[in-house]
Amino acid sequence: MTPEDPRPASCEALEPAARAVLSEAAYHYYAGGADDETTLRANRAAFERFYLRPRVLRDVSEVDTSVELLGERLSMPILLAPTAFQRLAHAEGEKASARAARAAGTLMVASTLSTTPIEEVAAAAPGPLWFQLYVFRQRDITRALVERAEAAGCTAICLTVTVPVQGNRERDTRTGFRLPPELEMANFAGLRQAAFPDDAAGSGLAAFIGREFDPTLTWGAVEWLRSITRLPIVLKGIVTPEDAALAVEHGADAVIVSNHGGRQLDCAEPTLLALPRVAQAVAGRIPVLMDGGIRRGTDVAKALALGARAVLVGRPVLWGLAVDGQAGVERVLDMLGGELRRTLALLGRPSVRALDASAITEIPGLILPPR
Repeated sequence: MTPEDPRPASCEALEPAARAVLSEAAYHYYAGGADDETTLRANRAAFERFYLRPRVLRDVSEVDTSVELLGERLSMPILLAPTAFQRLAHAEGEKASARAARAAGTLMVASTLSTTPIEEVAAAAPGPLWFQLYVFRQRDITRALVERAEAAGCTAICLTVTVPVQGNRERDTRTGFRLPPELEMANFAGLRQAAFPDDAAGSGLAAFIGREFDPTLTWGAVEWLRSITRLPIVLKGIVTPEDAALAVEHGADAVIVSNHGGRQLDCAEPTLLALPRVAQAVAGRIPVLMDGGIRRGTDVAKALALGARAVLVGRPVLWGLAVDGQAGVERVLDMLGGELRRTLALLGRPSVRALDASAITEIPGLILPPR
């Protein structure tokens, strides 16, 4: 912050400002990870293992951050990750985030567990919009979600594959996480799936997932999904080269290297470290995206240099939403996009397409002093 502009000057600076306006339960739901939160911390720490290699005396008078992704031209390789229950942060919730993404020329991935129906999210910001999907024990519910997403104008289905069971999110157990009475899972209005189980102890979300999500999923679920939709299918939660190869084999149109923000399997590999091996296994056949720990434009550049076509940002978007609604999310995207543009210029790369492995080096043993 500066005296002239009192707004937080970085994504990291937004979190305490958001915490001040969120309820305790909502803050810990958004911020928390699984078990000891080792992976949550490691996702962020992994970026400190990698350093950028600037080239000089290159013409960077014009820097192009645009990227093509599944047939859409986006202003920058930064997407809004699917995050549930956004109206816990702001009354406009998912609609505010969708409008901010559209204003920035990028796209949002709308969550199955949204507090705004997918039709209203799509109507709020016409343009590219992906729908994040969980597969329910009742397949007809999942089919109906896919049909509604298509009808609403969504341009891809993003299947999350990391939640056969709920991770042990101890913060949610401690706070007894519930949605307040005025909110529901709006994509299920009128169904029992709109609310958590009434008799659940501890985390209501954990009880909901245990009751509703299908733990029997195999790769056949991807083929089933392909049989019911014409939209591109993006698999979110690929972290090994073995699964990356299988994703291509089973017809995925893109993969997202993701450990669910450290919220599922604790001690899982940080996504930035998993990314190069996944990208190598995919070998350019489909786009590879990544989420987890993105807080700066330099983080975006590192991910792109290691093989990602684009990244997704989750928690910073929620902090911006909590602080200032749509304007807060726009601020996050403006900061990250501006930082990426400056980083490219200082690297001597005039576009994101000019980033490759030559722009980065790993120094895993370097220990920095605390800030």
